[in-house]
Amino acid sequence: MTLATVSNNSLAIFEQMGQQANRAAEMHAFEEWKTRRAINTIKRAERELMDFSIFLAEIQNAEPLQLFTDPNAWQGITWGLVKAFIQDMLKNGYAIGTVNLHLSTIKTFAKLATAAGVLSTEELAMIQIVAGYSHKEGGRIDDKRETADISTRRGYKKADFTALSSVQAAQIKAQPETATAQGKRDRVILTIFLGLGLRVGELAALTADNFDLDAGTITFYREKVSKTQTHELPAETLAAVRDYLATDHQGGNLALLRGSQRGGNLGKYGMSVQAISDRVRFYGRSIGIVNLSAHDLRHSWATLAAKAGTDLNNLMSAGGWASYAMPMRYIESSKIANEGVNL
Repeated sequence: MTLATVSNNSLAIFEQMGQQANRAAEMHAFEEWKTRRAINTIKRAERELMDFSIFLAEIQNAEPLQLFTDPNAWQGITWGLVKAFIQDMLKNGYAIGTVNLHLSTIKTFAKLATAAGVLSTEELAMIQIVAGYSHKEGGRIDDKRETADISTRRGYKKADFTALSSVQAAQIKAQPETATAQGKRDRVILTIFLGLGLRVGELAALTADNFDLDAGTITFYREKVSKTQTHELPAETLAAVRDYLATDHQGGNLALLRGSQRGGNLGKYGMSVQAISDRVRFYGRSIGIVNLSAHDLRHSWATLAAKAGTDLNNLMSAGGWASYAMPMRYIESSKIANEGVNL
C-alpha cells in the first residue's frame, strides 16, 4: 500500500466522520435551542407551534405535525403556508402582539429546520420575508376589523397595556374581602404586583420560604434574566403576606398561592399563571377596567415608580430587566412633554 493510498483512505475516513458529526448536529439543533432558553420561553414556543400545527392539520385534513420536537416535520412547510396562518390569526381576532410572537417563533424554528437539512435555504429566505406588524400597522388593522376593542382580542399579548393611576392602584388593592382566605390571598397577589412589579410567572413560582418576615424582605429567582434578587417588602405587602401566612398557609417550601374553592376558601397549593391573571381581571372589572391583566399591573408599578422620580438604573434593577430599553420607556413617558416651554 502506497503513502498516497493511506492518505486518501485517511481523508475518506475524516470526511465520513465529518458528515456523521454534521448529521448529529443537525438533528440536535432543536434540543440545543431549548437548552439555551428559559422555561417560559420554551413553553410559549411549544404553544405557538402547536397553534401552527393545528392550522396545518385543519387545512390538510391530517394529524397535527410535531413541529416543536421533530425537525423532519418541517418538510414541506412553505412561506405561503406561514402567510396563510398569519392571515387566519388576524381573521380570527388574535391580538397583533400575539400574531407577531407566533411569526417570530415560526421563523426561529424554520432556521433550525434549515440547519437540520430539512428546509432549503431558498424556502427559509422566503419565510423570513413574511413580515410582522408594527404598532401603527396593528392600529390600522384593528380599525378595519369588526371591533377595535382590545378586550375582545384573542391571545396573551395585548396591543397595548393599561397603566393604572395611583388612585386606581389604591382602589384595586382595597377590593379583596380580607375576612375570607381567598381575599387574603388576593390581597397578597395585588400588593406584590403593584408594590414590587413581579412578572406573573415569578409570582406563581414563589413559596413561603422566599419571605423573611422578620427582615421584611423577599428573595427570589428571576428566570428571564437568570438572577436571584432580594427586595424590601413595602409595608402593605409585608402586612398582607404576614396575615395570609399566619392563618391560611402551612409555610415552608409549599407554593405561596393556593387555588380557590367555593365560599371564599382555599384548596391545593399552587396557582397557574392563568388563574392568577383571572383574579386580576376580576378585580379590574370591580373598578370598571375591562380586561386588566397581570402584566398591566407590572406596567402600572413601573409607570408609577417612574413618575415618582425613580432613576433609570434603580428601575431597571428592581424590574429585573436585562437592558435599558424597557425601563427607559417608562422614564420617558412619565416626563412632562412641554416642560421648559415658555410662552
